[in-house]
Amino acid sequence: MKKGDKLFARIDYKVEGSKASSDDFNDHIEYLSEVASKRYFVGGGFSNAPGGMIVFQAKDLIEAREIADNDPLIERNLYGCELFEWDLVILSDEIQK
Repeated sequence: MKKGDKLFARIDYKVEGSKASSDDFNDHIEYLSEVASKRYFVGGGFSNAPGGMIVFQAKDLIEAREIADNDPLIERNLYGCELFEWDLVILSDEIQK
């Protein structure tokens, strides 16, 4: 990874009134683990608010949207998300190695 690369940031939020089961979350983790096995990917849930965030590589916004839309929590309307194209400007030396 280097300066100038594009990543995508996805911010997830719980849909009001939705109730996700442990099976829904297991499907979500399984899906994202598969996505993460093929590209740069970091993700997790927020500690102080419902929802979470992932940052990942995709070839373009169309592929990034497809990845987001195929997540079981999004697909089942349990969570919604906002997707942002993110230009890398600053990277720590450790990441660039």
